[in-house]
Amino acid sequence: MTDNTKRRRLDLSDGSKNPWTDRPYSSRYFTIFEQRRALPVYEARREVLDTLADHQVIVLQGETGSGKTTQVPQFLVEHGYTKDGKIIACTQPRRVAAISVAKRVAEEMDVQLGAQVGYSIRFEDRTSRDTFLKYLTDGMLLREAMKDPDLNAYSAIILDEAHERTLSTDVLMGLIKTVMKRRKDLKIIVMSATLNAEQFQNYFDKAPLLSVPGRMFPVTIHYSKSPEHDYVEAAIRVVTDICRSEPPGDILVFLTGEEEIEETCGRITSITAARERIDGPVICATNIAETSLTIDGIVYVVDSGFSKQKLYNPRVRVESLLVQGISRASAKQRAGRAGRTQPGKCFRLYTEEAFYKELPETTHPEILRSNLGNVVLQLKKLDIDDLVHFDFMDPPAPETMMRALELLNYLGALDDEGDLTQFGSTMSEFPLDPESSAALIHSHEYGCSEEVVSIVSMLSSAGNCFLRPRHQKKRRHGKQVNPHRRFQHVDGDHLTLLNVYHAYIESKHQSGVRNSAFRWCQENMINHRALAMADNSRTQLANIMRRCNIPLLSLSDDDLKYSQNIRKALLRGFFMQIASRSFGKGKTYLTVKDQQNVLLHPSCGLGSTPQWVMYNEFVLTNTNYIRTCSHVNGSWLLELAPVYYDLSNFPEGEAKRELERVRTKLQRKRSNMQR
Repeated sequence: MTDNTKRRRLDLSDGSKNPWTDRPYSSRYFTIFEQRRALPVYEARREVLDTLADHQVIVLQGETGSGKTTQVPQFLVEHGYTKDGKIIACTQPRRVAAISVAKRVAEEMDVQLGAQVGYSIRFEDRTSRDTFLKYLTDGMLLREAMKDPDLNAYSAIILDEAHERTLSTDVLMGLIKTVMKRRKDLKIIVMSATLNAEQFQNYFDKAPLLSVPGRMFPVTIHYSKSPEHDYVEAAIRVVTDICRSEPPGDILVFLTGEEEIEETCGRITSITAARERIDGPVICATNIAETSLTIDGIVYVVDSGFSKQKLYNPRVRVESLLVQGISRASAKQRAGRAGRTQPGKCFRLYTEEAFYKELPETTHPEILRSNLGNVVLQLKKLDIDDLVHFDFMDPPAPETMMRALELLNYLGALDDEGDLTQFGSTMSEFPLDPESSAALIHSHEYGCSEEVVSIVSMLSSAGNCFLRPRHQKKRRHGKQVNPHRRFQHVDGDHLTLLNVYHAYIESKHQSGVRNSAFRWCQENMINHRALAMADNSRTQLANIMRRCNIPLLSLSDDDLKYSQNIRKALLRGFFMQIASRSFGKGKTYLTVKDQQNVLLHPSCGLGSTPQWVMYNEFVLTNTNYIRTCSHVNGSWLLELAPVYYDLSNFPEGEAKRELERVRTKLQRKRSNMQR
């Protein structure tokens, strides 16, 4: 079917059949189709297709509201790029965007989600054999490349929101440049609302640039007269002022994380309810609402000026999420959310001087501030051994690359020559950080792979599953009730998470109780969405383990070695994330090798302050904390990771002296046993 024929067919409104389903169009299809044709990008349809026909790569700069994310993939579908069973991929930096856009496009094409149009994100695949248009995270396309290095399933790949420069996006761009040399038939569209067009054009060998205007209304910018000391308090104040003095309209507030959002939503709800003055919803969101997720109807934007960003320090091997100031490009994107349907206003909780003098022009690429352990593992799996000359748009620091190679070597993923081992190949099958993958693979050796896969699922999907209640009930004598206490395990937070997961699964199977798991989560102040995600993640990880022939074994919870074996299995992956209690300094700990002073996070549920703890996360604030901690024995470190804890090549300090004492005790014990 030619493009012109297909366009005529799509323009018909007489009940003709949908070419993708061979069924009559629904009445809603024609209403949506008129909306599609009104989008600015629709006028550029012919230019996009003609330019792509003449070039292998094009760069498309489409402003907010242009409709590029939903329409450009459909242009390619209608033009015949899905013939011969080929698929069109449209990558997104975030899973929420992949899901929401796929749902919208399926509705626009009048097809079933998961059939002709689907999405693929970590731990969830809504595609089928009929799928010819797939929205997926850039990380998932990278994983597909491990099995299909030439990406032969695809005729065209659209890299959407490329300006966000996520870690996976940068690796994917380098990989695609390599694939393009072998597949001249593969078409690439790089598109975004705001990107450094010239940089992307140069990277893709002078690719042509197309620009599409947005459907924008004017947005008035208001700055704070002086710096705000507490942006959460300032955001709440501005929202209440808007409700009191501005015309009705939906409000979008940009904050940095879940805790802030929960607190702000609760307080705004209380204030507006008391004053009985709110004409539209107040939506609190992270920077996901800048470009990846579009919310129509927003009239007012409140911009805190901050977001959480990943930051890795290779010298001390510490990666953490930090609250950082946003870039001017991000600030412009946030303001643009207010002008999609009518003139709007953006209230920036920082001064105009700060906007021009303190905010950087663009956000620092994630590849320059991240741990590259997973990146190196993926590239090795793709048979890319010359990492130094891999075509990164912005090459990472050599020290960061060396730390990644060191990590993978200690875990056994790479041999001493830097080549991928069989163990490393198995690790690459899991969509997890290298440490978690290693723990999973080793877990069956301790008879607890069922328990470890549950814990890893909780860490990857529901690490902070406990909700902090705004109004805790009190027992008599004024003591607060803590419903989380019942899950705490004396040996640490990893086993606490396991207790939570087991209780959640038990609640799902309560007979005769509707929505039993949801109600259980509410009663125990547990994040139901996080637990549901963890449960789904566990199913997917268990399937991968079966595929990799890793036995799924379980311990009885009354087994004497239940807690010990689970912690040992986890230690096989997380042996580099260990801290030792500083002598004579109470609850102060020192990370091994890097000797960073840290404290146990207030959320830590350890029943004591053991000499050695294994931690999952390093939290950088005014005070350095380690979070999600469990007690381990010093002897386990020497037993399970002898290469890393080779004391002849270990930095001087309290940790080394303590390990030497542990080694001496072990030697005496072995000597006595031999006698």
